[in-house]
Amino acid sequence: MMHALTIRDLKEVTDMAIARATALALAAAAVMGAAAACSGTAQNAAIPVTPAVSSAPPTSPVSAVTVPNSPVGVQARWLLATAAHPPISGADVTAHFDKAFLAQVTPSQLNAALAGVTSLRLDAITTATPSTLVMTVTADGQSKLTVTMAVDSTGMISGLLLQPAGSAAASPPVPATWAGVDRQIRSVAPHVRLLVASVSGNTCAPIQAIGASTPAPLGSAFKLYVLDALARAIAAGTVSWDQQLIITSQVKSLPSGKLQNEPDGTKVSVRQAAADMISVSDNTAADMLITLLGPAAVEAAARESGIADPSRDVPFLTTRELFVLKLDDWPRLASRYLALAAAGRSALLAGAVDRVPLAALSATPWTAPRDIDSLEWFASPTDICHVYASLAALAKQQKLAPVASILQINNGDMNLDPSQWQSVWFKGGSEPGVLTLNYLATTRGGKTYLVSVLTENPAAPLKETQAELTLISAVKGAFKLAAG
Repeated sequence: MMHALTIRDLKEVTDMAIARATALALAAAAVMGAAAACSGTAQNAAIPVTPAVSSAPPTSPVSAVTVPNSPVGVQARWLLATAAHPPISGADVTAHFDKAFLAQVTPSQLNAALAGVTSLRLDAITTATPSTLVMTVTADGQSKLTVTMAVDSTGMISGLLLQPAGSAAASPPVPATWAGVDRQIRSVAPHVRLLVASVSGNTCAPIQAIGASTPAPLGSAFKLYVLDALARAIAAGTVSWDQQLIITSQVKSLPSGKLQNEPDGTKVSVRQAAADMISVSDNTAADMLITLLGPAAVEAAARESGIADPSRDVPFLTTRELFVLKLDDWPRLASRYLALAAAGRSALLAGAVDRVPLAALSATPWTAPRDIDSLEWFASPTDICHVYASLAALAKQQKLAPVASILQINNGDMNLDPSQWQSVWFKGGSEPGVLTLNYLATTRGGKTYLVSVLTENPAAPLKETQAELTLISAVKGAFKLAAG
């Protein structure tokens, strides 16, 4: 789950290859200093860059590149034509950028990011979807930049990043030994937990572990428990996949996600909300489902799935509540909350936290870890294995088959050999100081393995893009070793 001002939402775009390419863009949303929240993966951003990296001579030939005739392509053509003639008028900015973006980035900040640019030449398009575009451009005839752009469901620009081309982090080699897996994981943060396990029914048989029974902050991986509670409610007949939920100002949260940008009164099916919650880590979707089920139902699902210490997640927070606690009157409100027992915390949520308007949170920067060891959602890698096992068992019921398809939408960039592996489930999470990756993969032969990695640094933010690439390589190595 990520705030609009975050350095990145871990994984929370549908295509993780795109998420890696746009890691600092689609989940970030401030020009001067960012704020983050629990994942992520992944959506409103603008980050300034001074065109100073010169890798193309002024005489470089112009490439014949066609901008796609898509919603994001229309906006890209506008940007390329307009950015070279700053300043862009406030009216023009408002006409092209969505409200969530403009809540974080003012026209003057956008113009400051483009200051000094007098020409932009499009060299290449490296990624293109209807809503996402990654381009390489040359600014002022000499400085190569990567421009990443995303648009919302109405075609308005919701994400924009300019950065020196070629500055993307590199993936380390996939380790071939367990010692190599451990070493890569430990390199990411001072506190790490790992479980690699063979999963059969509700049994998780450890293969490799580092502190696997120790609870840690989850970021958006908590949404696995919401999905588990939802599946149980559907199995009981109290909720249906086709049931309609209504987006209101009271239930809207901050990004990651896209539902917060929809008009009040928009209807979304339970199934679509669940898919958005898992595949793009939509925080509003998660909060809509928690509101539908009730926090107590999610707490009960966590207990029934086998979480070792359910008290750490009582009361079960919505993403909006966590944002308020970490962004409103920080750190006084959070300290009041943490000083209370469970009943007192619930009363404070209802009496004060839930009444804070979302607009009050928009401009607050958040870049450093904030009480990640006490104000978060918590579970251990072993607990994650158990909730995945619970979801796998539930998914075998005919009317709960969508559970499996929802968990497979986003494979978390775990592109395992399709000749050996038939499915990959994924949920990750992040906030400043927290990064988690959690996978359940099944071989063509029907053997299922879990790899759960929880990393944290309470004292400083993680170098998230490099950390993610390092962990993904380690996880790939763990799956290969486990399946042997």
